[in-house]
Amino acid sequence: MTKSDMFQRIQRVLKNNHVVLFMKGTPSHPRCGFSADASKKLTEAGVEYKSIDVFSDPDLFDGIRQYTNYTHFPQLFVDGKFIGSSDYINKFTAEKIYK
Repeated sequence: MTKSDMFQRIQRVLKNNHVVLFMKGTPSHPRCGFSADASKKLTEAGVEYKSIDVFSDPDLFDGIRQYTNYTHFPQLFVDGKFIGSSDYINKFTAEKIYK
């Protein structure tokens, strides 16, 4: 898959979902503590979000890192805008997503 194809794929996901969390694993089976913490905070705040397991697709793992120019996970997007990683996801942020 080319870089352009991957970026188009990422942009489709972001366009079709208000909140997207690219994470290691899934909310029910996170594969790192930061991803577990981020999904827990969003869930506890009642935020509906699409989670995407970057470990399930090596092209996506590399593609999203190139797309954001940020190497860490999880990566949170709201309305297509990159918000940040787990350091930026706190209860306040999660509660403000829908306001």
